[in-house]
Amino acid sequence: MASRRVSSQINRRSWNFQCALTRAAPVATFLSMRSLCNKSLGQSMRTFWMSLPFPISVALGAVATSASSALAQPGSGRLRGVIVDKSVSSPLSAATIVFLGDGRAVTTDSTGAFAFDKLPTGLLRFLVRAKGFPSAGVVMAFAKGDILERRVELDSSAAALQAAVQGAPSISSAQRDSTRRAQPLPLVSVEAAPSRGQRFANFERRQKTGAGHYIVREDIERGQFSSLQDVARTLRGVTVDCGGGLGCTIRMVRAPMRCTPQYVVDDNVDNYFGPQVPVRDIEALEIYTGPTDVPGEYAGRNAGCGVIVIWTRSGPPKRKKG
Repeated sequence: MASRRVSSQINRRSWNFQCALTRAAPVATFLSMRSLCNKSLGQSMRTFWMSLPFPISVALGAVATSASSALAQPGSGRLRGVIVDKSVSSPLSAATIVFLGDGRAVTTDSTGAFAFDKLPTGLLRFLVRAKGFPSAGVVMAFAKGDILERRVELDSSAAALQAAVQGAPSISSAQRDSTRRAQPLPLVSVEAAPSRGQRFANFERRQKTGAGHYIVREDIERGQFSSLQDVARTLRGVTVDCGGGLGCTIRMVRAPMRCTPQYVVDDNVDNYFGPQVPVRDIEALEIYTGPTDVPGEYAGRNAGCGVIVIWTRSGPPKRKKG
């Protein structure tokens, strides 16, 4: 048995040497010899495999089978995230996220959101790209069955500065003289409502789209409203039903089967406390009367009944550190 193994190994080394010589030969010689080398090497490997004791060959086969099966199984990890422009805190649509493990790529929607499924365990690397932005790398550790979320910020100002530095043309003397003769323009004052803070960034972003109704604390104080239902009465496409001993209920005119809207309080769905929030505690309101107005982050099976988003003055309760 030992002599058969030695003979097989010697034959394989010999053919490796001969096949290596063919690679240095002319192309025609290489092509004619390649099939002979492959055939002979395969025969030598079969001879070597058959020379092994039966228990060893069975064990090696089991290891190879289990390894190939493990590599073929898809992972169960999930990644959800959003890509935003860091300089203006706005979402980036059509950005590309590439999973470097297998080359899969997804594209963000109009709200900057993306999703990856069937991710394996371990330390995973992703590449984020968007037109007009520098690429960014993301590294995340996944355990079996993990569902993780990630917010990725790309800086457009950095890309613009880099492009200006690298591609700025030199200024000629004629251009410099024309700049000196340029007539100064009168100052123009630009007024904009001040931001309500980082917590209301999504509210202000959606307010710019104009889809839906947007009410802030100053509007509530100016109208001297006493309840959330009083605020809703003034809005187009919204009605308030009162009676039956259950108080007044806000409904959307386009809602099917007189269904009630979904309430979101400080980014948490709360259909019990939402209708009862005191109007004095409201900092801002978003009211969407139908599925065509509801933004992507609130779209769901109840979108046809409308969505009422409430931002309280105090914000969500802070979790105590254990």
